[in-house]
Amino acid sequence: MRDAWLDEIKWDEKGLVPAIAQDEKTGRVLMFAWMNRDSLQQTVETKRAVYWSRSRKKLWPKGEESGHVQKVSEVRLDCDNDVVLLSIEQIGDIACHTGRESCFYKKYENDAWLTTDQVIKSPDDIYK
Repeated sequence: MRDAWLDEIKWDEKGLVPAIAQDEKTGRVLMFAWMNRDSLQQTVETKRAVYWSRSRKKLWPKGEESGHVQKVSEVRLDCDNDVVLLSIEQIGDIACHTGRESCFYKKYENDAWLTTDQVIKSPDDIYK
């Protein structure tokens, strides 16, 4: 059975699994998104990250608008079979729609969220 590996994943009630994209060279977590069976299958087949957009209710090939594609070198599944980890090369060094390297650019410190990463490229210049 070709898709038996997909059956091992514990999909949630909506048929989704959390997916974390991690830079293959630095180990930095760049973003979190959701995947369904089709998006994970396409990711494995194309070696490019494809997610499921819950807001748009459709497949979301990362970088389709921005050009900030994620080349996938490895796909891992956690011990509970309910979280996927993608080891990726981030094209253009921007993973976040805000124009930053990582979506995790806010750090909790002294009862406040501090912005730790600067914008690399304005979203207005990325999304036209």
